[in-house]
Amino acid sequence: MLAMRIHEYGAPDVFRADEVGRPTPGPRDVLVRVHATAVNPVDWKLRSGGQRNIIHYKLPWILGLDVSGVVEAVGARVTRFVVGDEVWSSPTHRRPGCYAEYTCIDEREAGRKPARISHVEAASMPLVGLTAYQCLVESARLQSGERVLIHAGAGGVGSFAIQLAKHLGAQVVTTCSARNADFVRALGADEVIDYTKGSFADACEPVDVVLDTIGPNILDDNVRVLRPGGRIANISVDIPELVARHGPILGSLAIAGDMVKLMAVPFHRKTIRSRHVIKRSDGAQLDVIAGLVESGAIRPVIDRVLPLREVAEAHRYGETNRARGKIVLEVVPSGGVDAIDPSHAPR
Repeated sequence: MLAMRIHEYGAPDVFRADEVGRPTPGPRDVLVRVHATAVNPVDWKLRSGGQRNIIHYKLPWILGLDVSGVVEAVGARVTRFVVGDEVWSSPTHRRPGCYAEYTCIDEREAGRKPARISHVEAASMPLVGLTAYQCLVESARLQSGERVLIHAGAGGVGSFAIQLAKHLGAQVVTTCSARNADFVRALGADEVIDYTKGSFADACEPVDVVLDTIGPNILDDNVRVLRPGGRIANISVDIPELVARHGPILGSLAIAGDMVKLMAVPFHRKTIRSRHVIKRSDGAQLDVIAGLVESGAIRPVIDRVLPLREVAEAHRYGETNRARGKIVLEVVPSGGVDAIDPSHAPR
């Protein structure tokens, strides 16, 4: 099969198109013919080597943490799927492998692809969907009628989270640049703050929940805008930047310090709870998200679609932080979608 592998850590040009053997499914695995995969910030952090202090792959390695495809074989103990099922998944960080024509996934980490959307659309959603769901529903327990601040609303997690929060009945405030204001309003944002015009905290009325996709450097401002009893769900600690600045050993200590700052700072004056959320691969939860997609509550948002062999270009574009929604890599050509604007996506 074709696989886009990294043979060393570094810039996007480290990807190579290799012909390798198809993976063999283990007892609980499904072998998936990959129709589409997607690019996420964690992918270029892994590719650059910025996270090797936490996850160190034995190179060469296949990255990729989103997939939509068709089951071609199943392990002896698989009970949830049969050959021919359409599935989607975001496998564990310790077992990526979706930048390829075939990949093996533990059946517990896969769900049934929503029938109303294509594989290209479906591949854009598992990682960001699980992340947003685990932040807003599990960690923050966002309730109908509450106000939530979602940072970087035009990004992959942000664009999904805005839709999810609206489905939950929340009032949504989001940050983005001026060029993306209409875009996030089309997703359902009630209030938009231009983060380029100073601290968002000066322009934000009190909120009950913050979904922080930025990191510890905005923690104090997040606390400023939270009501007593507010909750922060954080998904970002800038591991590559800390390692580059301090080196592998001191960088690891700095990472630990930021985690402590996010999770253990005594916010007793406002009884605020802050949690760092690491995406959990969960097929049952993907089935719940699929139901939201089927109902039209959540729509895929895709900036652009590229062929798998152009993964390096996808990474270069992703690292500009200018993508609206997700960047998808098409593996099985289908005539696909160039871009999906939220105002034109399926309802």
